[in-house]
Amino acid sequence: MVITGTLKKDKRTKNLVRRLKRGDIALISHADLDPVAAESLVKSGVAAVINAQPTLTGQFPTAGALLLLQRGVPIVELGGQEAFEELKDGKTVTLDLSRSVVQQDGKVFPVNLLTESEVRKRLRDAEQQLSKALEDFAENTLAYLRQEGKRLLASPIPLPNLKTNFVGRHALIVVRGHYYREDLLAIRSYIRDRKPVLIGVDGGADALLELGYKPDIIIGDMDSVSEEALRCGAELVVHAYPDGRAPGAERVRQLGLSAHIFPVGGTSEDAAMLLAYGAGAELIVAVGTHWSIVEFLEKGRKGMASTFLTRLRVGHKLIDAKGVSALYTTGIRWWHILSLLLLGAFTGAWLIHLSPTLQTYLRPLWLWFWTSFEHLFMR
Repeated sequence: MVITGTLKKDKRTKNLVRRLKRGDIALISHADLDPVAAESLVKSGVAAVINAQPTLTGQFPTAGALLLLQRGVPIVELGGQEAFEELKDGKTVTLDLSRSVVQQDGKVFPVNLLTESEVRKRLRDAEQQLSKALEDFAENTLAYLRQEGKRLLASPIPLPNLKTNFVGRHALIVVRGHYYREDLLAIRSYIRDRKPVLIGVDGGADALLELGYKPDIIIGDMDSVSEEALRCGAELVVHAYPDGRAPGAERVRQLGLSAHIFPVGGTSEDAAMLLAYGAGAELIVAVGTHWSIVEFLEKGRKGMASTFLTRLRVGHKLIDAKGVSALYTTGIRWWHILSLLLLGAFTGAWLIHLSPTLQTYLRPLWLWFWTSFEHLFMR
């Protein structure tokens, strides 16, 4: 099988997917490709993916490669960063899967074609190594807890001066994590009825827009959110380091937009929860947030102390979207009753129209009704 297309490359997959078009060949440098990144590559319509890093290092099981293959997108591994640099962005390449080579401008580079059976074997092997990763993960978490626990649990939250009012309202925080789309679809009735404050964490803002919702607030490093989302009219909050450094603010300035700076430790989804909590949200509903060790390792996090402490602080107000989907039921609304009455009236009228017998029996009733109406209102 030979695949020819325009090569697009970037060392950051989330930046690359913004430029990809259907039929392109994506050249990434993404060790342990996670399912969220793989899903974004599939949605872009790429013909194939070339990875200059080990797609599965074996340190922990991550299913990005398996997702690509199951969606019909071939993935091959390129032999190192030198070849990554030699392949030119924006130029045509030919990927010959039968010969396991990629060619551009007469140069030939060997590649390793990943098959589903090989990927599944790597996943099984990685499962065996997970205990060591878990041990290291726990040690990093405990070290961070000892250093930062008191500050994160007890210190006041330095809130920006937001226009959006949280008091007495629910807050829905959307992260572009595992199964975010399915979870959002499952709570549509909750969003319609409760009208929560919609908070998109970086690419979570695009997830909201994809399903027809306009985010009220976008918070994050601003590196994986589209320009369209940033210009949608939401309040922008740049997640900054505790010392005040905010690299994401530069992109906002380049677009001619303004943003609040929110200096707080942890991940951007932690910052979103602390923001909603500190601003007075009655309930915080989370979509696509990270909970398992594999999800944290996929994001390059060596510990989850900040997330653990954030959950401790806001936990009495926090609920996962799956819980909302299971527990939330809508009551009977006025338009439900009206629709039922109109449907009944239409069905009855149609039956009378089709039945001469019913017309014979109902004609005296109609004459009585009309006579009574004239007597009462038309005298």
